[in-house]
Amino acid sequence: MDTVSLPDTWSYALRLPHDPRAARVARMTVRAALSGHGRRESLDTVELLTSELITSAYRHTHGPASLRLTALANGRLRVGVWDSHPRIPAPFGAPPFDRVRPAPADAEEGRGLRLVQEYADSWGGWPIGDGGPLDRGAGKLLWFEMRTREPGGTRKAVA
Repeated sequence: MDTVSLPDTWSYALRLPHDPRAARVARMTVRAALSGHGRRESLDTVELLTSELITSAYRHTHGPASLRLTALANGRLRVGVWDSHPRIPAPFGAPPFDRVRPAPADAEEGRGLRLVQEYADSWGGWPIGDGGPLDRGAGKLLWFEMRTREPGGTRKAVA
């Protein structure tokens, strides 16, 4: 009987409509993908941060969003969210917008991107489009990375 080692790297992509249920669909997708690949260690945190980025895309745009989950080498996971708005919010933008101030205790919004700043290992964002005179702006991509498995962690084997 041969043993097949599953790859450590993989990627999933999901296109989400401008719909208030998109964050729930994104959470379910993250949960299924990470559970299916045996990366449950950081599941709750990755699920929360993904939900925050998708919710932000829904609240601040009028178009669809896209989610991409990518397992990188050394047990890292990158989550990217594309939306149609070109503005890069803190903490994803360049200084002086590289940190998010704490939201007031009675604020109804403003905590989601701060959670990314606090719990992700790294994050960033970049505009999509060339910025030329005919560029109508294709939006932006925000991403974060987290370690979901220790380097050299065990691989699942399929008999």
